[in-house]
Amino acid sequence: MTGIELLAGLVVGMLLGLLGSGGSIVTLPALVYIAGVDVKPAMAMTFGIVAITAAFATIQHVWMGRVRLPVAAVFGVTGIGGTYLGARLGVWIPDSLQLMMFASIMLLAAWRMCASQPQQKVAMDSAPYVGQFSFKQPHIAVHGVIIGVLTGMVGVGGGFLIVPALMLLSGLTIRDAVGTSLVVVTLKSIAGFTGYVGAVDIDYNMMIGFSLVAIIGSLAGASLSNRISGEKLRVVFGVFLVFMASAILLESGIEILQS
Repeated sequence: MTGIELLAGLVVGMLLGLLGSGGSIVTLPALVYIAGVDVKPAMAMTFGIVAITAAFATIQHVWMGRVRLPVAAVFGVTGIGGTYLGARLGVWIPDSLQLMMFASIMLLAAWRMCASQPQQKVAMDSAPYVGQFSFKQPHIAVHGVIIGVLTGMVGVGGGFLIVPALMLLSGLTIRDAVGTSLVVVTLKSIAGFTGYVGAVDIDYNMMIGFSLVAIIGSLAGASLSNRISGEKLRVVFGVFLVFMASAILLESGIEILQS
């Protein structure tokens, strides 16, 4: 791995540990534009890298008491099927269209994140909390499927959509939404990776090397999250999404015009 690829791996891990998302937003462009990997193999590898890194980041957030398992179960179980289906569809979508869809979804998530206020947090261990997500609000499960299909098609774990959804639909604070999203991202990324296996060529050595570096960054990111206020995390999250989406849309537009 080159120095730039190592730096990208560290940034991926820090974003997952700090924000519960953003890993794929850096991994995919890094693999495509820095490592020179074709778009579809890069999307498959992105799923694998994010799955491994998010799993390790989840452990630290569980230790800090920031994972709400009932919510993660609803989003994770319903999202797995949607992500697998989206990944299978993504194999047939033109590369330039996938990248533009990827960036457009990021902009939408940034707008919803910055424009909305989280609801009051619900107590984790209360009986209504578990029932609320399992039975009283089936639309949460529907959102899990929809987000799964969308993120599967564009090769991402979906944390940048899951975090706002958890805050808006379930009333979690930003910190709990970050921790909970990591569980969902892990499950959905595994499903997405499975959807690409056998359909594209995957460089497993590069994927594992990138993942190991990202794990180190995720531990640092999770520790750093203790020192940043929830409101600042929301602002950082939104600004980061807008910046990355704009860069990808510009690059994709240039490629389309040149073709």
